[in-house]
Amino acid sequence: MQYLSTRGHPERKRFCEILLEGLAPDGGLYLPEHYPQVTGAELARLRSVYAIQGYASLAFEVLSLYIDDIPADDLKALCIKTYTSEVFGTDAIVPVRPLEPGLFVEALSNGPTLAFKDMAMQLLGNLFEYELARRGEELNIFGATSGDTGSAAEYAMRGKHGVRVFMTSPHGRMSPFQQAQMFSLLDDNIHNIAIEGVFDDCQDLVKAVSNDLDFKSRYKIGTVNSINWARLLAQVVYYFAGYFQVTSDNAQHASFTVPSGNFGNVCAGHVARMMGLPIAQLVVATNENDVLDEFFRTGVYRVRGSADTHETSSPSMDISKASNFERFVFDLLGRDGARIDTLFGHELSSNGRFDLSAEPKFAQAHARYGFVSGKSTHADRLQTIRSVYQAFGQMVDTHTADGIKVAREHVSAGVPMVVLETALPIKFAATIVEALDQEPDRPSKFDGLELLPRRVRVMAADITQVKDYIRQHCARS
Repeated sequence: MQYLSTRGHPERKRFCEILLEGLAPDGGLYLPEHYPQVTGAELARLRSVYAIQGYASLAFEVLSLYIDDIPADDLKALCIKTYTSEVFGTDAIVPVRPLEPGLFVEALSNGPTLAFKDMAMQLLGNLFEYELARRGEELNIFGATSGDTGSAAEYAMRGKHGVRVFMTSPHGRMSPFQQAQMFSLLDDNIHNIAIEGVFDDCQDLVKAVSNDLDFKSRYKIGTVNSINWARLLAQVVYYFAGYFQVTSDNAQHASFTVPSGNFGNVCAGHVARMMGLPIAQLVVATNENDVLDEFFRTGVYRVRGSADTHETSSPSMDISKASNFERFVFDLLGRDGARIDTLFGHELSSNGRFDLSAEPKFAQAHARYGFVSGKSTHADRLQTIRSVYQAFGQMVDTHTADGIKVAREHVSAGVPMVVLETALPIKFAATIVEALDQEPDRPSKFDGLELLPRRVRVMAADITQVKDYIRQHCARS
């Protein structure tokens, strides 16, 4: 399997090359040259594999379609090492539970940091360690987080041989629990940098470093953000698992609603659908930062500046530049790399927007690719949390509540709608208390988390300062 850049760079690379690289040399994102097609017979076989052998075996089967430069036995061992009940607390790994007629929730938050990011990040940590050992190399991960990516990455990479993590986050804009999860990690290979700004400032720093090819090469910079294809690929697996749990045969369709900020999670659903998984709709649920909802309604993709990015009670979606969106637009526009380079490399940076409303292919976003969208506000969030708890006795976190609110607007008779759970409620306790007047359950391993010692460096959104910090800490090791 060869991988190409969304912006037209002529070079093709294999999986293990892009695993450690992040962005392509032209600033584009990597995608496979083609999506492997899963026939009806193959889908039936995968259903059987999942039912009999479990999630790790399903992961191996799906990943094998995209990874041909890791020996099969090694890849299978990495999947088995990653997807265990010891790591995820349940043999089912991603159990689906019914909520109301036609509506289900797929639990993706059973991992070490209680967020769906663990599903891919735990695998990524094992892949990194494996590939670096094969090469005898080291890797410095430079990333950005609006909350859950950072803690998931750090918990996956802590203590890993040959890996350092430099994680930026928006200063003061994560929940207290999220901050404590990250900043209380004192491992020598973990470095937290709180940036004075919003998530998009952090993401811009990551892209600036990735685009500095000399610095990137000299300091072996890689990424764990969802711009890394390996992370997105790992997320494809739980769409198959969710589909198998809510259907009994492959003639049935299912839909998925995904709380979306950076478009990575729902982009994995797009990949699964392109492979042939019978997905009827992919429902993009946003919060008040409704850049994606605006695009799917109007065809206009308009990023917001720092001053216009709302600070909300679903902070992991407080994002106005959806990095993975470029992958979908690449497919939408017929994989025209030159056009994507113009839109994302020039128009967006110059004008802060581009307009596809007059583009004939824009209509295909729904008709061919199944995308619809909706928006949830703080008031909606509170109401949804209350209604779910009162009717079903279940607490849901703020982002999952956004998903449920929007999913209810798109449920179709006879088509199961699966909402992807993003985190456990304890990560956003203040809003749960506001909605229900009671604290959410806290896993005992996190008792006293907020009282632990912390190590974090507060820094301006200045690329020179960030590079100097990376240089200094690489030199000390």
